[in-house]
Amino acid sequence: MPLFARPRRALAVSVVGTALVLTGCGSQSGSEGAGDGSHTLGFVNGADTEFHTCLQKSIEQVAKKDDAKLYTANSHQNPGTELSNIEDMISRDVDALIVQTVNVDSLKGDIAKAKAAGIPIFLTSVMTSDASDILGAVVVDLTKVGALDAGWVADDAGGKSVKVGVIAGAPGAASDLLVGGFTKALPSNAKVVANQPGMFNAAKAQDVAENMIQAHRDLQYAFVANEEMALAARKAFDAAGAKDVRIVTVNGTPEGLAAVKDGRLSATVANSAMTIGQMAVTNVVGLLDKKKVSKIANAPILLVTKDNLDKAPQYCP
Repeated sequence: MPLFARPRRALAVSVVGTALVLTGCGSQSGSEGAGDGSHTLGFVNGADTEFHTCLQKSIEQVAKKDDAKLYTANSHQNPGTELSNIEDMISRDVDALIVQTVNVDSLKGDIAKAKAAGIPIFLTSVMTSDASDILGAVVVDLTKVGALDAGWVADDAGGKSVKVGVIAGAPGAASDLLVGGFTKALPSNAKVVANQPGMFNAAKAQDVAENMIQAHRDLQYAFVANEEMALAARKAFDAAGAKDVRIVTVNGTPEGLAAVKDGRLSATVANSAMTIGQMAVTNVVGLLDKKKVSKIANAPILLVTKDNLDKAPQYCP
C-alpha cells in the first residue's frame, strides 16, 4: 500500500466524527469549522507556552484564509496525550495532520499510528531521521539557535574564563536541542557550572535561578530556553544582587525584544511562531495539492541584540 493511501473507514467516521470531543483527552478543539474548503487539517500542539499559543493562532488564521477546515488539540507536554490526540484526529478523518511534538521520541509511535490510517503527518520545529515517513516539515534549527547564543557569550567573554548557568525547558524535543546546541558551541574558556530544567514555566525558572545564584555567586552568564523563563530569571538574579549576570535566550517576542532594548536581556534568537505557522499551513496545502513546494523547509532565525532590533521579525499574529 502507498505510504499515505487512505483506507476505507467512512462508516466509522460517520458514527464517531460528529460525537468526538477533543477536550476529552486533555486537548482543546478551538478551530472546528475555521473553513469549509477542500481540505480538512488537524493540528496537535505540544504545550501552552507563548510560542505554542502564537503558533496555533497563526495556523488558525492561515487555515481560515485558505478556506481549510481545521481541528486543534493540545498535548500539554504529555507524550501519552499526544498519541491520544493523534488517534482523535484520525477519527475525524483529516486529510493531513500538523504536529508540534512534545518529544521527538514520541514521533515514532505518532507517525506509525497515522501512517497505518493513511493520514500524512507534517511536523513543525523538528524533523525525523527518515523524511520518507512524513508529508513534510517546517524545521527550526534549534541546535543552531543555541549555538548563536553561545557565540554571543563567546564574543562577549573575549577569551576570559567565565562561568555559565543553563536554565533548560522541559526535557524533550525543543529544550534538549537548544541546550545541546548552546553547550557544545561554547568555547573552552566558558564553563557550565549549573544546568537545571525550568520546565518552560516562569515560576519554576525563577526558583531555579534563585538556587543557581545562591550556589554560584560568581555566575556571569545564563542561557535560558525561552524568554518567559528568562525574564523570571532576571528578577531572581536582580533580587539576589546579581544584576551583572548576562542572559541570552530564545524567541523574539515583543516582551523579549523590549528586554533586550533596555538591557535586562543581552541577546535573544528570534524564531517567529507566526512565520512557522504560516509556512506549515501553506506547505501542507501545497503538498496535498501536488504543487511545487519544499518538502522540508527551514524557518528563519536571527540573533537579536541592541544593534539589530529593527531586523527582528513579528513573532505572533
